[in-house]
Amino acid sequence: MNSFADNELQLLESVKAGDAHAIKLLYDRYIGILTAVCMRYILNSEDVKDVLQDCFVKILSSVARFEYRGEGSLKAWMIRLVVNESLTWLRQKERMEVVTSDDALPDKMDEEEPEDGEVPPEVIMEMIRQLPTGYRTVFNLYVFEQKSHKEIADLLHIKENSSASQFHRAKEILAKGIMDYKKRNNG
Repeated sequence: MNSFADNELQLLESVKAGDAHAIKLLYDRYIGILTAVCMRYILNSEDVKDVLQDCFVKILSSVARFEYRGEGSLKAWMIRLVVNESLTWLRQKERMEVVTSDDALPDKMDEEEPEDGEVPPEVIMEMIRQLPTGYRTVFNLYVFEQKSHKEIADLLHIKENSSASQFHRAKEILAKGIMDYKKRNNG
């Protein structure tokens, strides 16, 4: 009965066929990673639940058109959908403070970054979540989604150098947060 438990393609085909057990398994298998992705962009847990509900409706309504491209492609497609829905939600519900293209990048772009090995990953993730919306969004798209500043600019309807500036400022805030954390916990 659980023949597709370990096989993404079999699971996908069963979901496409409308198998309720497969749909539940799809949800159970991916809800954790999809929640984590959504929470990188949206802070309020109720809003995250709403966005994810919309995402699963879209996943199930468009899964028939999804073209499988190998192990991991289903997960990647769902993550992309969650990122896009999160960005749509941000544009509609939150004011993203994005610097204008006239803002020059600071001169110290290659400043030494602090070692974060002594800082637990969950602390770093919380620091990222505390960034202003625009900084957090650009940072997440650049670091986690591996988008270029050009791609980010297109997604957010900003100029490319605005994306780079937002990313640099996010890194500065995170570097300061890491240094402060290390001082509090090692000194």
